[in-house]
Amino acid sequence: MDLKAAMSQFFNEKGEITLAPQLTLAGLAELMYQADLQMGGGERHCLRFWDFSESREGVPVDYNRTGINTRIKAVAARLQQVGKLGDRVAILANNSPEYIFGFIGALYAGMTPVPLYDPNEPGHADHLKAVFNDSEPKFVLTNSLSAAAVREHFAEIPSRQRPRILSVDSLPDTLATSYQNPMTTLQGQQMMASAQTMPVDTPAFLQYTSGSTRTPAGVLLTNRSILTNVLQIFTAIRLQMPLRLVSWLPLHHDMGIILATFVTILGLEMDLMTPRDFIQQPKRWVDQLNRRESEEGVSIYAVVPNFALELAVRYGRPKDGETLDLSAVDGIIIGSEPVTEKALDSFTETFTQFGLERTSLRPSFGLAEASLLVTTPQTRNRPLVSHFDRDKLAEGVAEIVAKDSGRGVAFVSNGQVVRPQYMTIVDPETRAELPDGTVGEMWVKGDNLAAGYLGREQETADTFHNTLGERLAESRVEGAPEDGWMATGDLAVIIDGETYITGRLKDLIVIAGRNHYPQDIEYTVQAATDHVRPDAVAAFSVEGEDVEKLVIFVERDERADAASDADVVEAIRGAVSSAHGVTPAEIRVLEANAIPRSSSGKIARRVAQKSYLAEQR
Repeated sequence: MDLKAAMSQFFNEKGEITLAPQLTLAGLAELMYQADLQMGGGERHCLRFWDFSESREGVPVDYNRTGINTRIKAVAARLQQVGKLGDRVAILANNSPEYIFGFIGALYAGMTPVPLYDPNEPGHADHLKAVFNDSEPKFVLTNSLSAAAVREHFAEIPSRQRPRILSVDSLPDTLATSYQNPMTTLQGQQMMASAQTMPVDTPAFLQYTSGSTRTPAGVLLTNRSILTNVLQIFTAIRLQMPLRLVSWLPLHHDMGIILATFVTILGLEMDLMTPRDFIQQPKRWVDQLNRRESEEGVSIYAVVPNFALELAVRYGRPKDGETLDLSAVDGIIIGSEPVTEKALDSFTETFTQFGLERTSLRPSFGLAEASLLVTTPQTRNRPLVSHFDRDKLAEGVAEIVAKDSGRGVAFVSNGQVVRPQYMTIVDPETRAELPDGTVGEMWVKGDNLAAGYLGREQETADTFHNTLGERLAESRVEGAPEDGWMATGDLAVIIDGETYITGRLKDLIVIAGRNHYPQDIEYTVQAATDHVRPDAVAAFSVEGEDVEKLVIFVERDERADAASDADVVEAIRGAVSSAHGVTPAEIRVLEANAIPRSSSGKIARRVAQKSYLAEQR
């Protein structure tokens, strides 16, 4: 199947995305599968799951195109037997083929999947409880590996109030033959007749925010928003075919599940493993980026957070005598957390000798409210690192200075907005469009935006229903409507067509009238000592008697001696005072993994701040 030709049918002559009103993610998946089947693609290998539970080298578990479709329809058929259209279906399992089959199976059944995580993972019980109370799913899909933990999680709930639990890998393939397109059933026909919206604008799935900055909120993603963003990504990244995606991203995270769904729907090839298996041995990920003898002409892609680059450098180098060929890697999209100059440089210095092209590294920005991706580099000038004058930045102005000037702070460009989508920078107070070089809040508008937050009308209005104020004489968003803009909550600046994320609006540290970006301070801390774990620093401010006070949490590196903590604190205090002109009120050295993190692994500064303030009372 010519995938580029298949995708082009969704664009008109103006480059605008046009989706049929009846189109859904499940409908597209089945359309693509049947087209593949007609061309003899049913036996084509598509998914390889690496099982490291009993072997350090990993045991590959393989699925072809027809096998995947059969498992999806078996799940869908079982859900149709016990539920009804529109029911919510929570996915509670480890990264596994069953997770993907369950998620897409719920879509096929005309239900709304809610991707969550394995209850075996520690520290997420409160998050899970909050999500279940908010979304009230009727069913839980899991697998045999996670089933016991799932049942234990619900053990204290009265049996009549528990969701029904189904283990995906216990469902026989024969169920697939009883699957029905939900729109052809009586219930589907009745729903269509009474519906106020067409299928393309109905909910596809419910993605919960990670909770790094607030109580988890359910983001309602429609079929239109997901399909639009998939088409935007396909165009912006200029995917080279054939391809193989290598992923260990948690499937409960928007980046992980949308990518896995995307490649599964289109029948592309994917290597999948669990986040834990990557963390335990980062070299496993590097090995899977290696070109295989049978892959002549195949382009390899991966999507990872910044810390994966750091771990790959420390633990992913080939051993003496091993060969590694990374020349087929066309794109490593880096997102989910701020991308650092240090990580980019160390990764390229380590792996370019094995054929890796530096231009394959693509720092990108996205958020669940925009489905997935907002900006990504779309020129060959990537990855681009610029250094901004620290004093000017405190005034809200980004002025590029030389790297060795002694007053610059590094920021990595996240490229350009994925089209067709509007994006600009505004003053969060006046809502007026700001010129290049001025820091403001990023606002976006496009059909990829979510419908809003489940049950949160005011928060939906505040985030998604904003009106753009005065525009620049040469506006970046010429022709865009005034209403319906999403305020991302992220501070950003555009210079020479490049987008730089400078921080979260609510994370900004203001001390004595000066702005300080927490990730800037955190970088200074990281560079001051090897005593601190990579990407394990949280800087935040709290109210003081006269001015805000700066507090810094760091995690001690596993190889560091706790007896040196006091010296390290003084080194950090001196480095921050010298670089930023502010003296930390308190610096704490903590054990590994002691700093609060979101369910997606991001440092949760506001949670750390809240915990700190609770101690002071």
